[in-house]
Amino acid sequence: MSHSRKSVPVLRSVAPLVAVALLLPVAGPVSGAPYDEGLSSPVEDSYYPAKGDPGVDTLHYDLDLTWLRRPRVLVGRAKVAFRAAESDATFQLDLSPAMTVKRIEVGGNRVPFVHDGKNLVVERPVVAGNRYTTRIVYRGTPKPARGPASRSDIARTGMRVNKDGQLWTMQEPFGAFTWYPSNDQPSDKALYDVRINAPRGWVGVSNGKMTDRRTTCSRTITTWTNKSPMSSYLVTMAVGPYKRYKQTGPRGLPLTYWVPRSRPGLIKPLLHTPAAVRWLESKLGPIPFDRAGVVVTPSDSAMETQTLITFGARNYRYGNRNVRQTMVHELAHYWYGDTVSPSDWRDLWMNEGMATYLDTRWAVDQGWTRWRQWQRYWKWDDQYYRNRYGPPGAYKRLEFGSSNVYYSTALMWDRLRLRLGNAAFNTIVRQWPQRHRDSNQSRESYVAWAEAVTGEELSAFFHRWLTSKKSPA
Repeated sequence: MSHSRKSVPVLRSVAPLVAVALLLPVAGPVSGAPYDEGLSSPVEDSYYPAKGDPGVDTLHYDLDLTWLRRPRVLVGRAKVAFRAAESDATFQLDLSPAMTVKRIEVGGNRVPFVHDGKNLVVERPVVAGNRYTTRIVYRGTPKPARGPASRSDIARTGMRVNKDGQLWTMQEPFGAFTWYPSNDQPSDKALYDVRINAPRGWVGVSNGKMTDRRTTCSRTITTWTNKSPMSSYLVTMAVGPYKRYKQTGPRGLPLTYWVPRSRPGLIKPLLHTPAAVRWLESKLGPIPFDRAGVVVTPSDSAMETQTLITFGARNYRYGNRNVRQTMVHELAHYWYGDTVSPSDWRDLWMNEGMATYLDTRWAVDQGWTRWRQWQRYWKWDDQYYRNRYGPPGAYKRLEFGSSNVYYSTALMWDRLRLRLGNAAFNTIVRQWPQRHRDSNQSRESYVAWAEAVTGEELSAFFHRWLTSKKSPA
């Protein structure tokens, strides 16, 4: 997720609703079982425990979505395969109250359920280790949820409906539940297949590879599939008047950009993406996904949605240089945040600090700014950020995504570089995402790994930088 860059002297600032569910038990986790790539170890989030259920490990989402532009209604059919992580008399998914469920059937029999607020509780027993498939049909007008942030661009999260009926979503730390039934927490990764039925003249886009695009009854239908699992907050979907541009990145990497047809000039800074990927690969190793791209939406922010960055058109008001640096930031998240995602939102710093450190390094390499000036800037403001938002690893719960997790943590990474030396630091920065692909990790697992690789005792260093109210700088 991008964050506005503060300018400093000499520095570049950068209808009737129907729901049917079929619950079928399958054997517990075994090698080669369907959707094994989606196996996770969900935990209750320490910051936002009301979102998600650690008793559910979703493995695969099959979403069939139809957007009715004039009545502003999203009709969805979701098939969710999951493993019961715990035995229970019920199982639960997150789904916005704006989406109504009429009934649920299990094996052809109607099953009692409660849809209270965002909690869709199905009163059907599940057994730990067994796998199940739930089919749900729903419809409603998507409404964003209140976000736990003071930042105006993420004060509300999830699916938005524009005045002209366009759809777009950014849902960090949660908000997937505003448009599909999900286990909406970061520690539960799953595979996704998505089919979007869009109004005439428009197109629906989502993460991954577009496997089909056709027109039926004057509507455009696209289908999307993903090779790598992802956390719910990294899923994107947009419907609007988009034109597709294609490009090839390093080693034949497919790059796709979806830009509003009425604003073709927005493609210009995005065409520098191959060079940005090459630069990042020189620091972090091969990109962890089979493709990359961007969808430009009518929004304010930018978000590292997996394989297809969601980029707000209003970011362009800061100039093409800012767009290019923000792209480097979001692409850096492919390694730090997407393929390796936090198990708990306490550790947002794992994503944002490294992406900020790297996008600043990149800007220095372009000759747009100087590293020493950013070192001073981060040091000067570190105490202010800790006072206002809390330490970056213990931030205030209603200050999600504030400056502390970006800049205070970028400073921490630079101080770790000075402590370890460039060679050792560069090694751990590169090896971490390469050795932990498609996983969820925690502060504890990172520190233990870094200590093992470097032979250094680092727990005190990370504890001080991440949790101290007083700046270690």
